[in-house]
Amino acid sequence: MIEKNRWLMALAAVGVHICIGSVYAWSVYVKPIQEQLSWSLTDVTISFSIAIFFLGLSAALMGKFVEKNGPRVAALIAASLFGLGTIGSGLAIMMESKLLLYFFYGVLGGCGLGIGYISPVSTLVRWFPDKRGMATGLAIMGFGFASAIWGPTIKILIEKVGIASTFFILGIIYFVVMFLSALYLQKPEEGYMPKKFKKKVEEGKKKIKEDLANLSLKEAIKTPRFYGLWIMLFINITCGIAIIGVASPLLQEVVGISAIAAAAAVGLMGIFNGAGRILWASISDIITRPAVYVIFFATQIVAFYMLPSITEIVLFQFVLYFIMTCYGGGFASIPAYIGDIFGTKELGAIHGYILTAWAAAGLVGPLIISIVKDMTGSYAQTLYVFAGFFIIALIVSILMIFNIKKIKKENI
Repeated sequence: MIEKNRWLMALAAVGVHICIGSVYAWSVYVKPIQEQLSWSLTDVTISFSIAIFFLGLSAALMGKFVEKNGPRVAALIAASLFGLGTIGSGLAIMMESKLLLYFFYGVLGGCGLGIGYISPVSTLVRWFPDKRGMATGLAIMGFGFASAIWGPTIKILIEKVGIASTFFILGIIYFVVMFLSALYLQKPEEGYMPKKFKKKVEEGKKKIKEDLANLSLKEAIKTPRFYGLWIMLFINITCGIAIIGVASPLLQEVVGISAIAAAAAVGLMGIFNGAGRILWASISDIITRPAVYVIFFATQIVAFYMLPSITEIVLFQFVLYFIMTCYGGGFASIPAYIGDIFGTKELGAIHGYILTAWAAAGLVGPLIISIVKDMTGSYAQTLYVFAGFFIIALIVSILMIFNIKKIKKENI
C-alpha cells in the first residue's frame, strides 16, 4: 500500500469542512426567500435551526459508525446527504414548499453536516500525533472561514440565476468537492508516526506523549472529564453565539456607529473566528490543551465584563475580535483535548457526543439574549450574564487540570 501524504489528508479534511461550513452563510438566503415567497422571518429561519439540531444529533448518533467504517465511507455519505439536501432545497423553493425546505436543508443537509464534521477529525488526530491541535485546527478552520467564501458567492449567484438555481449549482459543487475529498481520507496504520518524528523519537530527541487513557465511548461517558469538556464547550459556544447575535446592535448601542459600519465589523468577526481555530489549536500543542481553555475563560470573563463600558471604537473591536478567536479556538482544540484524555480508540464517537453541546448552545444562547433584553431593555446587560457563565467554565477548566493530574499520579 502506498503511504498517503498526511498534509494532503489535512487538505482533504479542509475540502469537506469548507463545503459544510456554508451553513454559516444561511443568512444570505433569508431576505431573497422572504421577498420571493412572502414567508415570514421565522418560516425561513426554522430551516437553519433544524439543520443545526440535526448536525448535533447526527454527530452524536453516527460517531460509532465513523469509527467502525472509516472516514472515507462516512465522508462519502456526508457528501451525498449534504449535496442532495442543497439540491433538494432548490426544488423546495421552486415548489414553494416550507416542509420540503425543512426536510432537504434541515434534516438531510443537517445530517450531512454532522457526519461531515466529525468524519475527518479523528483521522487527522491519528495522522498528526506530533501536531494534534494544529491538524484538527486546520480542518475546523475551513468550517469557520466558509461563510467568507460562500456568502458573497451565494449573493452573486442569486442575483444572476435566482434562488432555486443557486441551490442546484452549489449542491453540485458541494457534492463534487466533498466526494473527491472523501476519496483521499483514510486512517493510518496502527501506531503511525511521520518519518522525521519517528527518527527523533528513536534518537531520544523527542518523546511520544502518552494519552491519559484509551477509552471507548461507553467508558468515557462514565467519567467526570467527559462532562467537564461538555460544559466547557457548551459555555464557550453559548457565549460566542450570543456575541455573534448581538454584535451589530451592540456596536450601534454602545459605540454609536452606523448600521453599515457595524455590518462590516460583523463580517470581520468571521475572519477572526476562522483564524482563531488554527491559532489557538496550534498554541495548544505547545502549552497544552487544559492551559489554553483556562486562558479562554479567564480572559473572556474580563472581555465580556468590560465590553459594555468601552466607548472607544478601536478598543471595542479589538476585544470583540479577540472573543471571536476564542470562540473558534474552542471548537478547534476540543478534538485534540479528547484524544489527550480519552485516547484515539473511539475519538470520533466521543467527539460526536460532545458536539451535542453545540446543538444545546444554539437553543440556549439566543433564548438568554432575548429574555435579558426584554427584562433590561439593553443588549449590553446580556454580556454581564455571559461573563458569569465564564466564571463557571473557568472553575470547570481548573477542576479538569486537577482531575488529570490525579489520574496521572494513579497511573505511575
